[in-house]
Amino acid sequence: MSESGDGARNRPAPGAGSGALAISRRLEKQGYQAYFAGGAVRDFLLGREIADIDIATSAAPDVVEGLFPQTVGVGKQFGVIVVVLDQTNYEVATFRSDSGYEDGRHPSKVEFSDARQDALRRDFTINSLFLNPLTGEVIDYNGGKEDLARRLIRTVGRPEQTLKEDKLRILRAIRFACQLGFEIELDTYLHLDRFADQLRRISWERIRDELLKILTGPDPGRGLKLMFDTGILDTILPEVAAMDGVAQPPQFHPEGDVLEHTRLLFSRSRCLSQTLALATLLHDVGKPPTFKVKERIRFDGHAELGAEMAGRICRRLRLSNDIVDGVVDLVKDHLRFIHVKEMRESTLKRFLRRENVDDHLELHRLDCLASHGDLSNYDFCRKKLLELGEETLRPARLISGHDLIKLGLEPGPLFSEILNTVEDRQLEGSLISKKEALDWVKTHYLEQR
Repeated sequence: MSESGDGARNRPAPGAGSGALAISRRLEKQGYQAYFAGGAVRDFLLGREIADIDIATSAAPDVVEGLFPQTVGVGKQFGVIVVVLDQTNYEVATFRSDSGYEDGRHPSKVEFSDARQDALRRDFTINSLFLNPLTGEVIDYNGGKEDLARRLIRTVGRPEQTLKEDKLRILRAIRFACQLGFEIELDTYLHLDRFADQLRRISWERIRDELLKILTGPDPGRGLKLMFDTGILDTILPEVAAMDGVAQPPQFHPEGDVLEHTRLLFSRSRCLSQTLALATLLHDVGKPPTFKVKERIRFDGHAELGAEMAGRICRRLRLSNDIVDGVVDLVKDHLRFIHVKEMRESTLKRFLRRENVDDHLELHRLDCLASHGDLSNYDFCRKKLLELGEETLRPARLISGHDLIKLGLEPGPLFSEILNTVEDRQLEGSLISKKEALDWVKTHYLEQR
């Protein structure tokens, strides 16, 4: 074990002046050890922004509950108590050792122990560090500080044992590598490949959460490559892994196969939302099953099939209906930009006024940058949006269903046809007043009847 400030003594501890420090002080005053633990210590030593501070202590859960007036026993059986201070939740966990892990996630046996045993149960060395916030001492039982300096992701103990205990660590290793810009230590990396198929024993909800963190994180393109190279992609998203080696017409896609194209989209992205990240991943998922060679390589109908496949994949990942619908819409219409300059004015305006038009534009921009590089249709749409403005794209309707009833028409499917046709002519400028619209309906519907 190393105990060293390494300059940390000269800096305020993370959470200085916060509730986390107050909790540690109270525990220390009662004679218990109380350390900041895990990611907060890692990020503090790296000079990164710290989101949450977890506290590890030698105090038993009942003691923690007795020392603080407002607590929640969210995971008391595992020694975890949430202390509420100044309307903020702080997770306080008793030092423990775990064993069993029969379900590949939860320990079947938990014993309260000491700081050393607690550090040994953690996933990666860089996440097993403790910090005494009152003295600035960094407590390191697993060589975590050395791995921070070497920028390495390494399991605590033997990879086969650590990954077997909680199989989600297979994905977490890749997430931390991308999040921090670290390499994965060779033995750990080799065991990711060896254990990739074990992810089938993990719930889709847990896989989804880690996958989204990778795809919306700072280096999703690298994350995609690491997941493919280690066999993880073939385990959790075989439809995406199938993109590897699927050739594309070089005149449109000089970058290479479909998987490389998708990886390049991510390499050119920035701060993607969950919906847009998933649409980026799945926009060409329909290409492998529609691959054909005619006068050139073709993927006829891949957007429509891809939308169906994307919907199934998103539902498999237990995503919300809003996200599923958003991803499906983006995948289904990602080729419509090819025709924007030839669209009827009403069709273009309807396309540009969609609630998610910014996501459509961004997916198209990334799609172009990762292939032929031609952004002319993207620029055309952006210019049109500025020129047209909200009132032109969404004008108040000239007539309503009530107006049609007054003309003697009966409600039914014909109403939608009439109202949509009138709106098309309004968007194209051939009808500009209610009177003109009503006269047009009389001429084209009432008189003909």
